[in-house]
Amino acid sequence: MKEMGVPGRPVRIGIIGLGGRGRGQLSTLLGMEDVVVPVVCDNYPDRVEEGRKLVADKRGGVMPDGTTDYREVAARDDIEAVVVMTSWTSHIKIAVECLNQGKWVAMEVGGAASLDECWSLVRASEKNGKHCMIIENCCYGQEEMAILNMVKNGVFGEIVHCQGGYQHDLREEIGNGDVSRHYRQDNFLHRNGELYPTHEIGPIAKEINLNRGNRMLTLCSMASKAVGLEAWLKEHRKDSPLAERRVNAGDIVTTMIKCANGETILLTHDCTLPRPYSRGHRIQGTKGIWMEDTRTVYIEGRSPVKPGEWTHSWESDKGIMEEFEHPLWKAYRQFGLRGGHGGMDYLVLRAFVESLQQNVAPPIDVYDTASWMAITCLSEQSVAMGGAPVPVPDFTNGEWIWRGAENIGDYSLDVIPG
Repeated sequence: MKEMGVPGRPVRIGIIGLGGRGRGQLSTLLGMEDVVVPVVCDNYPDRVEEGRKLVADKRGGVMPDGTTDYREVAARDDIEAVVVMTSWTSHIKIAVECLNQGKWVAMEVGGAASLDECWSLVRASEKNGKHCMIIENCCYGQEEMAILNMVKNGVFGEIVHCQGGYQHDLREEIGNGDVSRHYRQDNFLHRNGELYPTHEIGPIAKEINLNRGNRMLTLCSMASKAVGLEAWLKEHRKDSPLAERRVNAGDIVTTMIKCANGETILLTHDCTLPRPYSRGHRIQGTKGIWMEDTRTVYIEGRSPVKPGEWTHSWESDKGIMEEFEHPLWKAYRQFGLRGGHGGMDYLVLRAFVESLQQNVAPPIDVYDTASWMAITCLSEQSVAMGGAPVPVPDFTNGEWIWRGAENIGDYSLDVIPG
C-alpha cells in the first residue's frame, strides 16, 4: 500500500448541505491538503455563513462563495465534483442535476423515495460519464473491514446468511427534529418501512459481491406497531402539536432479502425504542460464524472444543480481529485516525477523493448507490402489502453477471490490497 496522507493533485469540490452532518464532513474534507472548496450551499442562509466561516478558519481566512441554490453550484465550471449532504428526499434530485452538469457526485446516506429516483441517478451517471458514490462510511469501519478481509480469505467458507441493523435510540433526535431543522422527523411521521438501510446493507453487499457476480432478487418487510416515538412525544413534547400526532414508522422493521446466488440477508431498523447502539452485523458460512452483538466467533477446526460439552463453543473475536486487520486500517493507524465515527468518515471521503484524482470508478459506484437506496421504497411497498415479496430491480441491466472489481486501489472494497 502507498503511504497515507501524501497529497495528490488538487481537486475542487462544491459542498451542498450544511446541517450537522454536512459541517462535520466538510471539516473532514478540509483536513485534506489536496481538497479545495470554492463554494458552499444550503437552503438556510445562516448555515451557508457557518460553512463559509468554517472553510475560512481552516484555509487561512480565504472565504468561499456561498449560495442557497444548489443549481448554482452544479452549473459552476470551476469545480469538478460535488458532495451532497442534504435531506434524504432531496439527495438524488440534487445529484442528478450535478451529474447532468458534468460533475462527479459523492452523496450522503439515506433511502430513496421511489424506484424512478434510483433509475434517474443511474441514467444520469451513464449518460454523462460521471461517477456517483454514496458515502457509506460503515463500509470502512475497522470491524467491518476486518470481517471483509476474513470473507475474502475464505475464513467463513461459502457465505450463506448475513444480518445487519440500524439499531439506535433516536427518539430525542427525531422528536426534536422540528426544532433542530432535521429532516428525519418527517420521514418517521409519514413513512413506514426500512428508512435507513445503507449502514446495514453496505458492508454485507461487499461481503457477498452484490452487483459484481451476485445481486438482490426479492425483498419482503414487516413493521411492528408504532408506539415508542408516540410515547416519547407525549412525555417530552407535551406543549407541541406533535404530542397528539400519529407516527407511521413501525418501531421495529425487519426486511428479508433473497440473493441470486442463494444467500439470505436480514435487516433490522430499530430507532424509536430504548436500547444501546448496534449495527447487528452477523455473517455465517460453511466454516463458521461471527456476531457483532456478542463479539464472538466460531470457526470450524480453529475454535476450541471443550470435552464433555457441546463441540461448538464460542470464543472472543479479539484474536481473529487482530490477525485479519485490514491492510488499509493498519496503514491508517500509523497515519493517525481523524474525522468522525471512529475515523471511518475520513476513509470513505478519501476513497472518493482519490478515485476522482485518478479518474477511476469509486469503490462504491452508482449501481451500488441505487440498489442500496432502493431498499427503502421497496420496503415501504412490502410493508403496505402485509409483508408481500417485491422484486428488486437490476440497476446494472444484466451486467452484474460478469462485472468484477472496478477499483483495485488501496480503498477497494472488492479486492484486499497487498
